[in-house]
Amino acid sequence: MTYASSKLVHFKLFPPYLPQANKHGIGVLAAANLAVNIDPYPDMDIGDLIELFWGESYVASKLLTASDIGYTSVLRVPESFLQTGKARIYYSVRKIGGTPVQSPSSKLWVKLEPPGGHLINTVLGENQGLAALSFSPAVLHRGISRKHLNEGIELAIEAYPNMDAYDEITLRWGDSRIDLPIVTSEQVGKAIRFHLPGTFINDAGIDEEHEVTYCVIDRVGNNSMWAPPRSIKVMVNDYCHA
Repeated sequence: MTYASSKLVHFKLFPPYLPQANKHGIGVLAAANLAVNIDPYPDMDIGDLIELFWGESYVASKLLTASDIGYTSVLRVPESFLQTGKARIYYSVRKIGGTPVQSPSSKLWVKLEPPGGHLINTVLGENQGLAALSFSPAVLHRGISRKHLNEGIELAIEAYPNMDAYDEITLRWGDSRIDLPIVTSEQVGKAIRFHLPGTFINDAGIDEEHEVTYCVIDRVGNNSMWAPPRSIKVMVNDYCHA
């Protein structure tokens, strides 16, 4: 849809923006209470009609009063308008007796499916859509050995629902945390295998038992919460902790 006007061609309308969006787009939390901000424009006047569009769909409008002049206008976007994918947002301004002028558009990504799926039971803070970390049978049964502290261990995270490129995974080992490399498009739908350095395990504490888990945050800030934890023993009685 393109607007033209001989009356407003000199106006500079600024692109709309969404304060709740992060640098990559809109996630589930932002979608629940989404607002679009429109900055003041030259010759802003009483009676101007601002109409907001999401894609090609009309969303909301605001008829300016004296108290609106010189201030940012805020229009709410019902959650029902949002769908996962790329979104284009713009608005038009119509002065009394004039024709509408369209603003530049803002484009962003909407993702309403969090990694691991939507939480069913939030009381425990665990996401049953995520598989627990995969360890070798030896580590699961006997724990971490001195060899593991020297050489590290191999771990795997099974593919999870709504896995996507740019997902960020954080591993929690007891009270210590480490960020894994960002998920690539080639890894989507596959198990993620990685090496955990022995120095990290050692720094987290030896001669004790640790709860080990992970969480995923996607590109728009959706948080999977923690995967079901595993309990791993680090019992190295003959190892001298520096």
